[in-house]
Amino acid sequence: MEELPGGILMQTGPFPLSTDAMVLADFTRLPAGAKVLDIGSGCGTLGLLLCGTGDCAVTGVELDPAAHRLAEENIRRNGLAPRLGSICADMNAIPTLFPAGFFHVCVANPPYFNSGAPHAQAPLARQEGSYTLPALMSAAAWALRFGGSLFLVHKPERLAEICALAAAQGLEPKRLRLVRHREGGPVSLVLIQCKKGARPGLQWEEIALWDAAGGQTADYQRIYHTGGAL
Repeated sequence: MEELPGGILMQTGPFPLSTDAMVLADFTRLPAGAKVLDIGSGCGTLGLLLCGTGDCAVTGVELDPAAHRLAEENIRRNGLAPRLGSICADMNAIPTLFPAGFFHVCVANPPYFNSGAPHAQAPLARQEGSYTLPALMSAAAWALRFGGSLFLVHKPERLAEICALAAAQGLEPKRLRLVRHREGGPVSLVLIQCKKGARPGLQWEEIALWDAAGGQTADYQRIYHTGGAL
C-alpha cells in the first residue's frame, strides 16, 4: 500500500508507483473544476494524485482488466466516487464513449517502447500495442475542448516524434520540462504540454531530482511533498 499526497492510499499490485507518475502530476496544470481524461489510466495513480491535491473530476480509460479492477478498489478505498472513475475500454474507443470536446485536460503516461520483449507482469504498461502515439494524439484531439491541454510524460528519444504527431492533430507543444535524475546527468524523462488550437511558441524548463552530492533537490521535495507543508 502506498500513501500519496492528500492522505490518499493506493493499492498497486503489479503496477508500482513510479517517478513518471509523480513528475507528471506535478507538471499538470488544472483549471478550477477541470474535467480530466486519463488515457491509459492503469490502477488510477494519476487520478488519485490529481484528486488528492486539486479541484477536478478524473475519468480513466484502461484496457487491462486487472489494472481497472485495482483502480476501482482505489476509488472505493478513498471514497473518491464520483470525482474519480475508471472505464475498462480500449483508448481507440474514446470517440464512442464521450462527445467531442468534453474534457478540459487529458493526461497520459503511455508505454515508452514500440519494440522489444513485453514486461512480464504488466505487458500493456511498457510496450505499445493498440496504445500507440498516433492513437493517443487522435484520442486527445477528439476529447479536448478548444484551448484544452494534453500533459504527457515520455522518453527523450521520442520527443521529436511526439511533437510532430501532436502538431498534426492540432495539439501545439507549448511547454516542455526536461527531467534529470541527478544534476548534470542525462535527461531521463520529458514532460510535454500540448494545447489544442494554440499558436506556436514553446516554454522550456529543466529540473533535477537529486543534487550532485546525492541529496534531494527542492524539485524533489516539491514533487514528493517531503519538504514540509503541502
